[in-house]
Amino acid sequence: MPSTVIRNYRYDAARRALQVTFVTGRRYVYEGVPPDVFEAFRAAFAKGSFFNREIRDRYPYREIANERSA
Repeated sequence: MPSTVIRNYRYDAARRALQVTFVTGRRYVYEGVPPDVFEAFRAAFAKGSFFNREIRDRYPYREIANERSA
């Protein structure tokens, strides 16, 4: 089911980094996300709910600046 909050996501297993793009267009990288947490996130029916419950405020994160050129 498409999420109403999360537009897309990517996971770098080597770095244990989860990149999440929200429907607002804001992008964040969450560091240190274990592979089993990512797999559960990927399999979750309600990704937004899972994200809020299991990832948000549990892992260090940083916002990725918009890469559009002016």
